[in-house]
Amino acid sequence: MILIATIFVLVTGGVYLLLQRSMVRAVFGLGLLSHAVNFVLLTTGVPGWRTEPITDGTSTVTVADPLPQAFVLTAIVITLATSILMLAMAVIGRNDNMLRHPETGETHRA
Repeated sequence: MILIATIFVLVTGGVYLLLQRSMVRAVFGLGLLSHAVNFVLLTTGVPGWRTEPITDGTSTVTVADPLPQAFVLTAIVITLATSILMLAMAVIGRNDNMLRHPETGETHRA
């Protein structure tokens, strides 16, 4: 029940931040949504009664499925790279004003 409530809070906060006008808040919202999806993936692949995949003598029926854990690890890396790219784009495009041309010091001769 606590995990479901955590997923609900993460999704709610992520959607709220994603709907804001600020690019940085949208990046944080995307990160929260990613964490919620990671929790969902982990809950589908690792029930509480299963054991670790590498042990000394358990049968293959009772061990946890390592595939969702690999998906979550890959999703964490992809989310980190996407967040860094989006934050860099937010910094670069912060003062993007197309109404006025930048001052270059050059003069135009007719």
